[in-house]
Amino acid sequence: MNLEYFIAKRLITAKDYKSSISSPIIKIAISAIAIGMIMMIVSVATGIGLQQKIRDKISAFNGHIIISNYDNNQSEVTLVPISKKQDFYPKFSSIPEVSHIQAIASKAGIIRTETAFEGIIFKGVGNDYQWNNIKEYLVSGNVPDYTKNTNQEVLISQFLANRLHLKVGDTFNTFFMKEEQNKMPNVRRFKIAGIFNSGFQEFDATYIIGDIRHIQRINKWTTDQVGAFEVFVDDFNNIKEIGEKVYKQSGSTLDTKTIVEKYTYIFEWLKLFDFNIIIILSVMILVATINMVVALLVLILERTQMIGMLKALGANNWSVRKVFLYNALYLIIKGLFWGNFIGISLLLIQQYFGVITLNPENYYVNEAPVYLNWGYIVLLNLLTITICFLVLLIPSYIITKISPVKAIRYE
Repeated sequence: MNLEYFIAKRLITAKDYKSSISSPIIKIAISAIAIGMIMMIVSVATGIGLQQKIRDKISAFNGHIIISNYDNNQSEVTLVPISKKQDFYPKFSSIPEVSHIQAIASKAGIIRTETAFEGIIFKGVGNDYQWNNIKEYLVSGNVPDYTKNTNQEVLISQFLANRLHLKVGDTFNTFFMKEEQNKMPNVRRFKIAGIFNSGFQEFDATYIIGDIRHIQRINKWTTDQVGAFEVFVDDFNNIKEIGEKVYKQSGSTLDTKTIVEKYTYIFEWLKLFDFNIIIILSVMILVATINMVVALLVLILERTQMIGMLKALGANNWSVRKVFLYNALYLIIKGLFWGNFIGISLLLIQQYFGVITLNPENYYVNEAPVYLNWGYIVLLNLLTITICFLVLLIPSYIITKISPVKAIRYE
């Protein structure tokens, strides 16, 4: 073992390669591993980050699971009310995976100003509404308080505010059509408490958020009647299983739908990122492995005489192979060090400064989101080391075919 350690540290270290034929090959191998690790870290972090960011935006405006009447499934507008007197409200105690449930109602309307008008959906919420999900997207103003008397304040998107030339503190009229024909619409005057920008065009161009009591009065509902319930869960990865539990516990007259089912086209698109990440990881590990195999073969050929001398002195094949494998492992770790350092640095720069921006119309976000988790970084490093090291066992087998007599005569 002392002989192997001495050789690995003294005879075939990276310092010896600076003046050797294998020097450029070694540098290319280290660079390939570093670049591969950078690509893997960045692709996983941005891919998972984008998936989570879009998922969080959708759930912020819809919850994870929506409980509604069957006739409300094809429409964002509430048609038939649901009683708040349900076994699962205000706490879904029968399903511990549910973290929160809130009552909402929706009604279509038209905002009219002196210079423009826009069709919108007024989303009514109450004192049980979880504002923390929306606060992240506030660009100005504050969230309204619906815990006391009926409040005229609303949240409006920056998209609608720009089109209607409105700002925080402005008031505007909203017209709500009645169910009966030839009836004058209900008019409500609202004041803008805050402006949000989710970057999700489907929400920003449609919704304003206000007091649910306005919809209850316009629809002539009681205070115990709402349009639907939005359910939030602790673990989104198990949303399908939890959704089935909620469906069974919500009663036969109500229907449930997860946001994955409601926005199938978005989540199917997000699944493509998983495939892209797998492709990138496979290609990068393959490139790094090929470069290390080439580097090891060059090292073996360059040190053929040394291999012959070691065998002549009594070293067995496995001992000599371990010398080269130890050195290859050192080169792999060196490449991984620089790859991790550069890759994590790039992610931190993006996370804190948002250097890379995206078109929200295509990606639903304004800048490339980053998911930085030490668990997957360690896993990527271990995966790269393991695969490269196992593959290098094959070219190192050439050492067993080298004859001591021929190797000593080799020039």
